[in-house]
Amino acid sequence: MARMSSVDRRLELVSAALRVIAERGVAGATTRAIVAEAGMPLASFHYAFESRDEMMRELVGFVVENEAVAVFESFRFGADIRSSIHDALHAYLVAITDDPNHELVMLELMQYALRIPGLEHLAREQWVRYRVAVVELLEAAAANNGIEWSLPVDDIARIVVTFTDGITFAWLADRDLPGASRVIDFAADSLATLATPVRLKEHTA
Repeated sequence: MARMSSVDRRLELVSAALRVIAERGVAGATTRAIVAEAGMPLASFHYAFESRDEMMRELVGFVVENEAVAVFESFRFGADIRSSIHDALHAYLVAITDDPNHELVMLELMQYALRIPGLEHLAREQWVRYRVAVVELLEAAAANNGIEWSLPVDDIARIVVTFTDGITFAWLADRDLPGASRVIDFAADSLATLATPVRLKEHTA
């Protein structure tokens, strides 16, 4: 059997942890359960991660990064800003509906971290990662659609994450895809009002 690189080993263990948590919850995701799911000896976990906390942190980053990539891949640079926002939010929804277990894991990780003294930072890191990804998206939208945002980009990112949180919770609860799409329409309309065309601003200055 070919020797697995440390990067591949970490990725395989994170993927295994995602499957275990989806099936058994965070409490059931012991290091033994994770390595068993990955088909590795227990020592492999300690070669890859210093602690379960470190692995949980990487798991959060793995899921958030995948969702951010899905959004960026959908973004149609050069389209009007309303359509661009709509497509990005729709890509986020598709990522959720294609694999709802990913988001269920994220929600359980957040609740678990908030309840365990010393792990609160995991919940904080989860939402910071979301906001950072959205800030990058908003900045790319401004540069490529010729607009400026009328509010600080960090504030708009928080609004976007609030929208996506609501869309996520509602869809996980009722699985109403048309309803979620209507919320996305409203969100795109509302966020587009915060965009000011750069050319118009320069012309009227």
